[in-house]
Amino acid sequence: MTVVNASESATKRRKLSEQSDYSDHQPLLPGLPDHIAQLCLSRVHPSALFSVSRSWLRLIYTPSFPPFLSLYALLLPTQTTSDYQTHPIEFSSFDPISSRWDPLPPPPLRPILRHHPSFLSRNLPIQSVSVSGNLVLLAATADHLLPALPRPLVFDPISQNWGFGPSLRTPRRWCAAGASGGAVFVASGIGSHYTTDAARSVERWDLRNNRRGKNGWKLGGNWEKLGAMREGKFSRDAIDGVGWRGKLCMVNVKGDSAKQGVVYDVDNDHWEKMPEGMVAGWRGPAAAMDEKTLYAVDEAKGVLRRYDGGSDRWEEVVAEEMLRGAERMAAAGGRVCVVCGGGGGIVVVDVVASPPRLWVVETPAGFEAVAIHILPRMSRPDLLETGSK
Repeated sequence: MTVVNASESATKRRKLSEQSDYSDHQPLLPGLPDHIAQLCLSRVHPSALFSVSRSWLRLIYTPSFPPFLSLYALLLPTQTTSDYQTHPIEFSSFDPISSRWDPLPPPPLRPILRHHPSFLSRNLPIQSVSVSGNLVLLAATADHLLPALPRPLVFDPISQNWGFGPSLRTPRRWCAAGASGGAVFVASGIGSHYTTDAARSVERWDLRNNRRGKNGWKLGGNWEKLGAMREGKFSRDAIDGVGWRGKLCMVNVKGDSAKQGVVYDVDNDHWEKMPEGMVAGWRGPAAAMDEKTLYAVDEAKGVLRRYDGGSDRWEEVVAEEMLRGAERMAAAGGRVCVVCGGGGGIVVVDVVASPPRLWVVETPAGFEAVAIHILPRMSRPDLLETGSK
């Protein structure tokens, strides 16, 4: 295991990114038209292009250049002033190339309820998923403990625009939410009040038929009602449904407590019990890399494990004290990102390296991360506008 201190290289990159004396346009590669040069440079990792020249720096943030992956986080203030409190939702993106946080445009949503005196021992959840390169906000709580989202909010990083998806058949909170194969799923949960029908219901919205326009995705389609769950035990908390090999996997209790696990077969619209070994080792947040490799953190022991479906066993990847108390998790591009206990920092694990490498991305001062996703980077209008002068 290697723990990396990236502060020195990050400082150098930020200095280059923040300098203001941009030169006039120069060809990307002397002797080649820019569109041919871009094809050549797209085969080079953006980190190698970032510090070479202004034109290459601008290039890697243009909408036409293949986007690298960035970390997206839902942030809330660490200090609260009362038991009953609403918060505006604030998302930010951490650019691993420039090592800086950039805020997303605010979503068109009223402040949501995060704390309520009826639930002193918990924070009211905000549920979001990533699918097809988009961030989808699915469930939260509004005033009077009502569902805050009658339809999902979708953020497209390339256009940097928010859009509304179709209305849910049953708006809900404290549900199971996940994505698989380009579709979003919500299951169980509570609507304006508890009902058995809502607690067992399942809906799917397929984003694969949507088309991208100049201002982002043209969102259409409808939520499709699917086969009901056998029980309503997944309406007691916010549950992460993890897409893995054509299935949606979820457990009804977080942490190290005894729990029940179920697996939804996406193609056959069928629910089944989770394998014994899988549910036994599911002891904290979980995520799947490209829906092929399933990872989970044992939040009590601080151990990241990988699931072997053939033997129904979890194999240790790395043990690290920083992973104790893990709360949220995302996986993509060979990296597993884990929100530390208290949301103050995000541990990044390079699971491709041998031994695995770890480093910490600090959240912006005064904020904690309550959800994280790995998505394509946003473009940088500040660079593009300055470079065109």
